[in-house]
Amino acid sequence: MEKIIAGKTIHVNEEGYLTALSEWDKSIASEIAKEEGVGELGDRHWQVIEYLQGQFKQEIPLSIRKIGKSGVVGIEEFYALFPQGPLKKASKIAGIPKPASCI
Repeated sequence: MEKIIAGKTIHVNEEGYLTALSEWDKSIASEIAKEEGVGELGDRHWQVIEYLQGQFKQEIPLSIRKIGKSGVVGIEEFYALFPQGPLKKASKIAGIPKPASCI
């Protein structure tokens, strides 16, 4: 299905996750972050988003534990940056599918 975010038409699944990373850009990420209650994205948010996209492109499965051990962000900070479901929200903002480890 299609959705307009940041003035651009993008394709999303029934849960609102982008179905094509190629349609993602920082303006779309910023709008999704606002919709998800994350607010303005700072440098630390972008570092996590870049890490998630890199893992996705390498087809490496994501989990909160793995992110906590990544050296990019600790689990406590991950929850602070993306409250109430950090991996789901961060993945949606990053334009990647919901990780299998998320319910």
